[in-house]
Amino acid sequence: VQLQASGGGLVQAGASLKLSCAASGRTASINAVGWFRQAPGKEREFVAGINWVITKTVYEDSVKGRFTISRDNAKNTVSLQMNNLKPEDTAVYFCAADRTPWLLPIRSSEYDYWGQGTLVTVSS
Repeated sequence: VQLQASGGGLVQAGASLKLSCAASGRTASINAVGWFRQAPGKEREFVAGINWVITKTVYEDSVKGRFTISRDNAKNTVSLQMNNLKPEDTAVYFCAADRTPWLLPIRSSEYDYWGQGTLVTVSS
């Protein structure tokens, strides 16, 4: 499975961005996708995740109400709609995929596949 993240950019505080994670290869084997981010000098952290087998989404507290994760099955794509962006959202964002059908992991070590990052910069 290969993952391709895109959609990052430079925006002002309060603006919106939509990140996309496109999967290719043996996509039928994956059941969940998570978005993580890593700011300079900080550890990678979970942002949001979706498992379409158990119909579950999870968000990190600081993004609840601002970010929405969704899946387009026909396009093998998982998107992260980010609204009301804040400077503290600045980070490299990564998408990851997991094969476990009954779990929605929030730890990076539990994911099987990773895409490259896409940089989101929010200016104040």
